[in-house]
Amino acid sequence: MPEESLDTVIHAPARLRIVATLATLGPGDEIAFPRLRALLDMTAGNLSTHLRKLEDAGYVAVTKTHEGRTPVTYLKLTDSGRAAFRAYQAALADLLKGAGT
Repeated sequence: MPEESLDTVIHAPARLRIVATLATLGPGDEIAFPRLRALLDMTAGNLSTHLRKLEDAGYVAVTKTHEGRTPVTYLKLTDSGRAAFRAYQAALADLLKGAGT
């Protein structure tokens, strides 16, 4: 299977880490932006840039709200994001199987 079959939105290392981390949450579960940033050890700007690309692709849902007077941003993988990640994993597994031949 050619490398072109890998989803380029997910394939970037930072976005792959984001999607893989969000995929560990249950469907519909969310994580706060600061928690995800800490887990991935990324700067807020870098994380925001990659989240925007994932959001534009429909893979990540971003919910901005307030807790009291404090703004809070929650993130979750959408159903299409989960499907894209499963397809990415399958394509990568196929690619790796072919690498030994």
